[in-house]
Amino acid sequence: MSTILSVPGLYGSELQHWQTWLERKLPNTKRVEQEDWDNPILPLWAQAVSHSIQQARSKVWIIAHSFGCLASLYAAQKQPEKIAGAMLVAPANPSRFSLHGFQAGELYVSARDNVALHLPKQALDFPSVVVASSNDPWMPLASAETWADTWESRFINIGAAGHINVASGFGAWPEGLRIFENFQQSLYDLPQGAINAPQQFHVVSPEF
Repeated sequence: MSTILSVPGLYGSELQHWQTWLERKLPNTKRVEQEDWDNPILPLWAQAVSHSIQQARSKVWIIAHSFGCLASLYAAQKQPEKIAGAMLVAPANPSRFSLHGFQAGELYVSARDNVALHLPKQALDFPSVVVASSNDPWMPLASAETWADTWESRFINIGAAGHINVASGFGAWPEGLRIFENFQQSLYDLPQGAINAPQQFHVVSPEF
C-alpha cells in the first residue's frame, strides 16, 4: 500500500483541522513533522518532506496545506519519480515568504528574495490537483489559478472557503476526502505512462 504524506502549513494542523481528520480516515498516512512549526524556513521544511519521501518504500501521495504545499513542491523537484500525485490545498502565496521565513507585517517580499524563485516554473513531473478558495487571505484566487496553470495541475475552486482551515470552518471535510479519492482513482484509470488526465472535476462546495 502506498504511503500518504500529510504536510501541514504554518503553525501545523491542530486536532480539529481537516488534515488531522483525514489522517485518521486514510490508511497508511504519515504526517511530516517540522522542528519549528512557527518558523517556515523553506529549505528546512522541504528537508523534512524529502526525508519522509526517501523513507517510503514506494511512491508517495502528498496531501499538503498552505506553506506545506510550497515545502512539498520544493522537495519534490529533486525526486519527482517518487511522487504518485499531490493534492495541494490552499497553497500559501510564495511572495509572502523569504528563505528566512514569513515576513510579519509585510504583505509581500521583494521579487528577488521571495520563495517563488525556488518553486517549479513548468509542468510538474507528477500528477497534481490544486484546491483553492475564492476568498483565501493567503492567496488570491487568480494567483492560485496561475500557479496551477504553470504546474499543469487540475484546478478546483470550492468557493468562499477562506484558507480552508479550522478558522474558516473546515474540521471534518468529507468533500476533501472525496476529491482526493477521485483524484487517485482518475490516475489509476489512466493508461500506463500517462500523467495529465482530462479535467474530470466540477466546482464543489465545502461541507461542514
